[in-house]
Amino acid sequence: MEHDYLLKLRQHPTWRLLCADNSPLIISFFYRVFIQPNCRSLKQSDLIEKLDDSLFHLRQIHKNKYPKSAKAYLTDWANGENAFLRKYYAQNSDEPEFDLTPASEKAIEWLHSLEQKQFIGTESRLLTVFELLEDILQSTQTDPKQRIAELEVQKLAIDVEIAHLQQGAVMTYDPRQVKERFYQLEETARGLLMDFRQVEENFRQLDRRTREKIATSTKNKGDLLDDIFNEQDEIAGSDQGKSFQAFWGLLMSPAKQEELNELIQQVLALEEVQNCEPDELLPRMKYHLLEAGEKVQRTSSGLVEQLRRYLDDQVWLENKRIMSIIYEIEKTAVHIKQIPPKSKDFIYLEDTKAQINLALSRTLFRPTSRSKITTEKLMGGVANFTSDLLYTQHYVDIELLQARINKALQAQEQVTLLELCQLYPLEKGMSELVAYFNLACQDSANAVIDTEKEVKIMWRNLEGLDKVASLPQVIFTR
Repeated sequence: MEHDYLLKLRQHPTWRLLCADNSPLIISFFYRVFIQPNCRSLKQSDLIEKLDDSLFHLRQIHKNKYPKSAKAYLTDWANGENAFLRKYYAQNSDEPEFDLTPASEKAIEWLHSLEQKQFIGTESRLLTVFELLEDILQSTQTDPKQRIAELEVQKLAIDVEIAHLQQGAVMTYDPRQVKERFYQLEETARGLLMDFRQVEENFRQLDRRTREKIATSTKNKGDLLDDIFNEQDEIAGSDQGKSFQAFWGLLMSPAKQEELNELIQQVLALEEVQNCEPDELLPRMKYHLLEAGEKVQRTSSGLVEQLRRYLDDQVWLENKRIMSIIYEIEKTAVHIKQIPPKSKDFIYLEDTKAQINLALSRTLFRPTSRSKITTEKLMGGVANFTSDLLYTQHYVDIELLQARINKALQAQEQVTLLELCQLYPLEKGMSELVAYFNLACQDSANAVIDTEKEVKIMWRNLEGLDKVASLPQVIFTR
């Protein structure tokens, strides 16, 4: 914390936001529309409408305090290199969207931490420190004997606890301890979601540097791609990249998602937790994490799309260069047509030889044979089978099934095949189930087939008989 470093740090967006003239308006508005509902991004029309409402109420209290329009304020907050908001255009959208920058979120989180807390838990944090220290030491222990000794101590403690439980002695947390750990849980969950904006910003900076290299580099295509891929591998191989990939792998596991939901519901059902008046963060924690992780994945995939476009452009430029060379050759040939060079060494072709075809290598002439076609009068036959099957075939409408999936996903982030069959009972039986599986296989980016979990789907056929099928769980996501 040297003087010159702090002097330079005053240009940081976080510091600038705290020192801005309208910082109470900016920070309170950002907290209400982004942080409190945990909203990742908002369209310009929605954000202007919300800001208009805030300005209307504030102008009733503070006369002539905020004279600008809502759109003008948003333009000021999103302009410049160190903007408070990030303005961008989503894919296939003409309307701009806004999102908080990591610097703005840090400023809001720091101000939020200044509030005097009625309850500060110290026991749970100290226990967390002990658990982390023990976990680090156990995970880095290379001596098998030492590791076995530590596990034996844990085993003895577990045996003692089991003996106490068998005797009817149940040790539980008192309300104060439950309250303390729940507040720590909320703080950790909120911090995890806050970190995602910084992770997304890091991937976005990598994408920006890649575009700048493509636009300004004079290297050939191979060397430039080698530099870009090395930098991308460095990001993916960094501690942050590995941590995010491990997190995303855990989150995309249906079993882990279900386990997370069950744990949250069980904790929220505790009487001590209900007295803490929890907010809406934990009940929707899974969806918040999926939404935040999906934005990071989209940012990362944008880099791949940019490289693909670069390769397409390079192919077009190389083809254009080849056509230019051919044009110059044709132009030169036309120019020297009437005045050929007198030198014998006008042009030299390598590996040229005469094409010799011997007469004996040719085959003898063979006249074409003409096909003989006899015309006979066709007689009407008699079918020896019933034609009922031709009229009892049924058709599975794939577009209708996809529309049902899209409609179900409008109200939630993901839906299982079992839930779809409950919303829309099967009409075509097994054929319709196979069609759902086909849709899941074709759209692997938005569908997951969990082969470890088995579900049973029941339906009634045309004869009125109940049918049941056991199959892996299928999850469709947005």
